[in-house]
Amino acid sequence: MFDFFVVIDFEATCQEGSVIYPQEIIEFPSVLVDGATGRTLSTFRTYVRPRHHPRLTDFCRDLTGITQGDVDAGVTLAEALDMHDRWLEAHGAKLGKLAVVTWGDWDCRTMLDRECRFKGIEKPHYFDDWINLRLPFSAAFGVGNVRFTLQDAIRKAGLQWEGRLHCGLDDALNTAHLLVELMRRGTLLKITGSLEPKRSPPRPEPKAALPCVGPRSVVPTLPPQPQAPLPCAAAAGMDTVPCCFCGVASKLGVVATPGQMQGHYFYGCGWWTPTCSFFMWAI
Repeated sequence: MFDFFVVIDFEATCQEGSVIYPQEIIEFPSVLVDGATGRTLSTFRTYVRPRHHPRLTDFCRDLTGITQGDVDAGVTLAEALDMHDRWLEAHGAKLGKLAVVTWGDWDCRTMLDRECRFKGIEKPHYFDDWINLRLPFSAAFGVGNVRFTLQDAIRKAGLQWEGRLHCGLDDALNTAHLLVELMRRGTLLKITGSLEPKRSPPRPEPKAALPCVGPRSVVPTLPPQPQAPLPCAAAAGMDTVPCCFCGVASKLGVVATPGQMQGHYFYGCGWWTPTCSFFMWAI
């Protein structure tokens, strides 16, 4: 069904015991696999310099093996995406039917999409659809709803783990080996995840009120219409107006609850949606 598979496994900023906000990609690895033969054609890796949490935590360095020097010498996410796109083009992968492969939905559905919207970066369209290899693996080995880690899946398939766990490139290479084993078994490989286009619902046009005829005519005034938040990339003063995880300029609020922080200002989601967890104190 596909001429090429591109296997990815991002590593991102992290801290022990809780999620770090905003989380940013720090390792961008990729493995290009021939869709007909299963041969590894090329590998790609670049380290990415985080903007909001430039200093890696001890936990993050120990978990991933990525050093502070690696990210300090890294590129921006926009540059990494451009480098990766040119790498695919150089190997002819953009001329055929290409499928992105991941272990889980986190890489494409959550991490890359959220960070690109947060930073106002336009990513290549092929990242909007992907194969979550967990699903064809489960079908091929009849494991049902049992959740396997990548290492467990490698062992279940009779393969040997190679390299370091949570090294992005090593994880991608092991995922590629599992992909080839599923190809060898004749497992159906099809797109399992996709990003729906995110469109704001149209706002109804208010009808202008007509004046009454007579000496006591009153023209009712329409209430002011709320303005939609600016897209993140278009927000003026990016250094002073942070953008929320929805990809729009955040809104300024003030703590009204009595207590130590009452009266302090903060930035919250530009849409004030409960699903967006963005929060930052205004300094």
